[in-house]
Amino acid sequence: MSIVYASLNHPQRVALAAEVHSRPFLHLNAPESLTHLAVYVRDQADASRHALFQHALLTDLCVHFGVTAPGMDAKHFFHDFGRFRLKWECHTEFATYTFAQHHESALTIDEAFIEAPLKHVPQQWLLALQGKIMVAAHVVLERVPKKESGSCIAHMQRLFEGKLLSSSKVLQGGEIWTDFLIQADGFSRFVVRDIDLRDMQGGRLAQRILEIETYRMMALLGLPHAQQAAPVLSAIESDLAALTATMVDTDHGNPEPAQAEDERILRKITGLAARIEKMSLENSYRFSASQAYFRLVKARIEELRENRVEGVPTIGEFMERRLAPAMDTCTSVARRQEALAERIAHTNDLLRTRVGIVQEQQNRQILESMNARAAQQLRLQQAVEGLSVAAISYYMVGLFGYAGKALKAAGLPINPDIATGVMVPVFAAGVWLGLRRLHKTVHDA
Repeated sequence: MSIVYASLNHPQRVALAAEVHSRPFLHLNAPESLTHLAVYVRDQADASRHALFQHALLTDLCVHFGVTAPGMDAKHFFHDFGRFRLKWECHTEFATYTFAQHHESALTIDEAFIEAPLKHVPQQWLLALQGKIMVAAHVVLERVPKKESGSCIAHMQRLFEGKLLSSSKVLQGGEIWTDFLIQADGFSRFVVRDIDLRDMQGGRLAQRILEIETYRMMALLGLPHAQQAAPVLSAIESDLAALTATMVDTDHGNPEPAQAEDERILRKITGLAARIEKMSLENSYRFSASQAYFRLVKARIEELRENRVEGVPTIGEFMERRLAPAMDTCTSVARRQEALAERIAHTNDLLRTRVGIVQEQQNRQILESMNARAAQQLRLQQAVEGLSVAAISYYMVGLFGYAGKALKAAGLPINPDIATGVMVPVFAAGVWLGLRRLHKTVHDA
């Protein structure tokens, strides 16, 4: 029956059902040490090449330990290598490697940081990550009896190099301590204290704090773009203001020089539009990604359900003071970029309308000149119309005279001279009426 039911499935059913289970958290049992790496391939616009690179790194690590690597379509991987466990996740722009090691005997926090599981990873593999590490963090999960769960600010300050610590009580049984700084060893540090956490909450808590750190750093990737774009936008705004002032001051009393000046301004405005469009293409994705990562950071902080540790700011407060201004800068530059593009497009439309009006005026002058020439030609035609009637009548009367002479020579009693003289007004009237009818027919058509 299972085969029958399987044939009824939509082609995407199994994959979509597995998606909600695709990134499980680690099962941690204090005391534990974790090392978390986020590998970001810079200037990698091709998503397929990014995935190939990340899978190649994972494959090299698995080959070193004699473990079968996952297929190219895998987005997550977990394996117990004996001395450590590895959780790997491949995201759109980066991949994360979380190494976890359980300590059989209790260690001090200092010793736990020293005994981080990264020491089991081959150095040759780490060298392949040169220039690609976006996040490197050590996490220590320690179990603390409730009776010893009092304030430990002085002790924690000795563990971290930063003067400003951030901490909070989370999930009604845990504490997080960090300073969000990169320490002298090149890693940021996090201490998770298991005071009264339920089963599996330690793994969820460690994953949340590592996601906050990773998404925080990925969100900040937009800040350098914003800082580089700000002076460029100021220069474009200054150029646009100068061109707009030139448009206002241009004198259209003499159309030809004014039109040439408008066309010069139009070329410059088109150049500004190209510059702002290029900047938008370079920055829009990064700014949008930064906002998406920032939303993820805030969502993960809300999931912690923080309570304050007296004398220390919470993680949410820390992010509100330190990360939110950077994201506001990115948002401000993105909006400024969009507004400037709209202003350039509006100015471009105005100038094109102005050039179009001048061209219409010139076209109207040309049409008026053509109408004047046509009127002159009509008057000339009417002036020579009488001559045309006389000429045509003369030729017709001459032909009639030859016919009359021929009839007289044939013996008919006809006087050609009298007949010709009588027919002159008849021919003249007929030719005039024929020309009038022809003019009327052409005019009606």
